[in-house]
Amino acid sequence: MTELGPVAWPPVPIRTERLVLREPEARDRAAFIELLASPEVHTYLGGPRSRDELEREMPRVPAQWPGSFVAELDGAMIGQILLRRATEHRRPAAAGKADLGYLFLPRAWGSGYASEACAAALDWFDGVLPGEPVVLTTQTANVGSMRLAAKLGFTEVERFQAWDAEQWLGLRPPVNLSDSQTQRPSTAVRRSTDGQTQVLAQLP
Repeated sequence: MTELGPVAWPPVPIRTERLVLREPEARDRAAFIELLASPEVHTYLGGPRSRDELEREMPRVPAQWPGSFVAELDGAMIGQILLRRATEHRRPAAAGKADLGYLFLPRAWGSGYASEACAAALDWFDGVLPGEPVVLTTQTANVGSMRLAAKLGFTEVERFQAWDAEQWLGLRPPVNLSDSQTQRPSTAVRRSTDGQTQVLAQLP
């Protein structure tokens, strides 16, 4: 994975109905360690990393690159949204395209926060890199992730075996900004208010 490309970073914080999406800060370090060391979070991602290893190796400000968003609820990080260029993806249909990933702490599950945050991040992506598709890969056993992919407008490209499990590759086609609201009712709608980016999620 590499960075997205020529995008202005960091963006103005993106505000949804309940969340703020912003670049990572030093105050998020403990939450990043919790996220990456969580067995529940990494059930379908090859297992968690060692907490001791993370404490030693994680920089003061984690994951600080274009396309890496912290999802914040009530002033605290609850998850991360990633949009990166899949230059080394093992499937030709995904190679070179922007790839969407997300991780949320277990205590934030079940309330629609991932849907809300991913929709806002994709709306941002459509604005800064219009006309580009986005891909998403998940295990077919991860029912929640499969359901979210469908809500966000990803459709199946192929299924394949990797890491001892069946994987699902989905594609979200490029958005035509002139009529994106009519084409994608599930995508958040963005408007500016007092210099802040507002995203009002319209997911089903």
